Amino acid sequence: MRRNSGVFAVAIAFAAGACAPVGPDFVKPDLDPPADWSQSVEQGLDPAAHSLDRWWEQFNDPVLNELVERARRNNNALQISGLGVLEARALLGIASGSSYPQTQILAGSAMYVSPAENTGVKSGFGQYSVGLSASWEIDFWGKYRRGIESADAAFMASKAGYSQAQVLLTAAVVSAYSVARITEAQLEISEQNVVLQERSFQIASVLYENGEDSELDVQQAKTLLLATQASIPSLRAALKQAYNALSVLVGEPPGTIDAVIGAGPIPEIPEAMGIGFPADMLRRRPDVFQAELLAMAQNAQVGLAEASLYPSFSLLGSIGMSAGGPGDSDFGQMFDADALGFSVGPQLIWPFFNYGRIKNNVRVQDARLQQALVAYRETVLQAAREAEDAMAGYIGARQQAEILAKAVESAKRSNQLSTLRYREGFSDYQRVLDSQQALFSQQQRYIAARGEAVLNLIGLFQALGGGWEADTVPRVRQETLEAMQQRTDWGQLINVIEPVDSDRTYPRPDW
Repeated sequence: MRRNSGVFAVAIAFAAGACAPVGPDFVKPDLDPPADWSQSVEQGLDPAAHSLDRWWEQFNDPVLNELVERARRNNNALQISGLGVLEARALLGIASGSSYPQTQILAGSAMYVSPAENTGVKSGFGQYSVGLSASWEIDFWGKYRRGIESADAAFMASKAGYSQAQVLLTAAVVSAYSVARITEAQLEISEQNVVLQERSFQIASVLYENGEDSELDVQQAKTLLLATQASIPSLRAALKQAYNALSVLVGEPPGTIDAVIGAGPIPEIPEAMGIGFPADMLRRRPDVFQAELLAMAQNAQVGLAEASLYPSFSLLGSIGMSAGGPGDSDFGQMFDADALGFSVGPQLIWPFFNYGRIKNNVRVQDARLQQALVAYRETVLQAAREAEDAMAGYIGARQQAEILAKAVESAKRSNQLSTLRYREGFSDYQRVLDSQQALFSQQQRYIAARGEAVLNLIGLFQALGGGWEADTVPRVRQETLEAMQQRTDWGQLINVIEPVDSDRTYPRPDW
C-alpha cells in the first residue's frame, strides 16, 4: 500500500506542476491612427460620431430597405459565412476537450480458444474480460491551453468575418440598386432626347421637301437621331444586368424581383452624415478585428509548437476484470473479487532526437505569425486608404454634379434658342445640332456625376465599416438548421452563439 501511495503522490505532483504556457503572449501591434482625416470634410460630411449600423436607411427608400433585408435573410455567401461560425465554434469545442483526459476506452471481450494439441492443453476454454483505460497528458507546458487560445481567437475571427461579410453584402446591394437607378435615369434621358431629335429631324425633312433647306441638314439630323437611338439597347441591357445582380444578391433567380424594384429615382444623398474620425473607423471595421484575431490565433500556434520541444508527462491508468483460461473458463468468476486488476502511474515522453523537425515547425509558426502581424498592419493601412479615397471621390463628384446641373439648364436654354432662331431663319441647322448634342452630353454627364457621388458615398460607408452592428448573430436558413439537427446532434450550438468578449473564459467541451 505504501508503494501505491508513492505512485499516487508522483501523479498528483505531475498534475499540480503545470507551469505558465510556453511561447509568446500576444501583444497587439501599436498603430496609432491619425487624429483627423487628411482632407477637409465637406459636402455634408460631419466628423461627429454617428451610428452607421443601418446607414442605408438614410436614403429614405423603402424599396432599398426591403432589398437589404431580403439579402440578409437569403444571400448564399452570407449563409456560408454564418455556417463557418458554427464550424469554428465546434472546433473550439474540440480544442477545449483536449484539456481533459485525452483517451478513455471501455473495452470488453469474450473469446473461445481452441489450442493446438502440441501445447499440452487437451480442451478448449473461454477467456472473458472487461475494463476501462484512460490516459491524461498533463498540460505542463501549456500546449493544450495554447490550442484553446488559438481556437478561441479563430472562433472570434470567424464572427468578425461574418460581420465583414454583412458590410460587403450591404454595400453590394445598395450599389447594385443605385446602378439600376442610375441606368434608368440615363435611359430616360436618352428616350427624351430621341423625342426631341425626332422633332428636329421632321422639321429639317419638311424644309428640305419644300426646297427651303439642303439635304445636308436632313442627313445630319438623322445621324444625330440614330446615334442617340443606338445608346438605348445597351442601356436596357445594362439595366437588366443590374436587376439580375440584385436578384442574385438577395438569393433569388434572375427576373424574380424586377416587379419589386419597379421604377424610381436615383437615391437622394442625405444633407448631413456623421462619419466620425479615423480612430472610430478602425474600432468599427470588422476586417480589422478579424486580422487582429487571426494574428492572435497564430501567436498561440507558436506556443503550441514550442511545447513539443519539451517532455510530456501523462497519467496512465486502467481497471478491469478478467476470467477464463485452461484451468477454468467459468464466465461467472469474472465478477469475483480476485478477478479485479488495475494499474496506474506516470509516463514521460521526450522526442529529443527529432532531426530538427520540431524546432523547424516552431520557426514555421513564427514566420506565419509575422505574416499575420504584417497583414494586420496592411489591413489598417488599406482601411484608411479606402475611406480617404471614397471621401475624396464623393466630395469631387458632388461638386461636379452641382456644376453640371447648371450646365444642363444652360444647355436646355441654348437648345430652345437655337431651334427658335433656325425656325425663324436667323441661323443655320448646325447651331441646332450643336445645341442638341451639348444638351444630351451634359445631361448624361450630370446623371453620371450624381451616380458617382452616390456610389462613392456607399463606398465611404463600407470603408467606415457600417452595416453589421444591428445583426451580429449569424443568420442561417431554417430549413438548413433543421437538416443539420436531423443529421447531427448540434446541441445548443445552433441556437446560441456567444458574443465576442475578450474577457471570456475558455468554454467547457460541448458534450
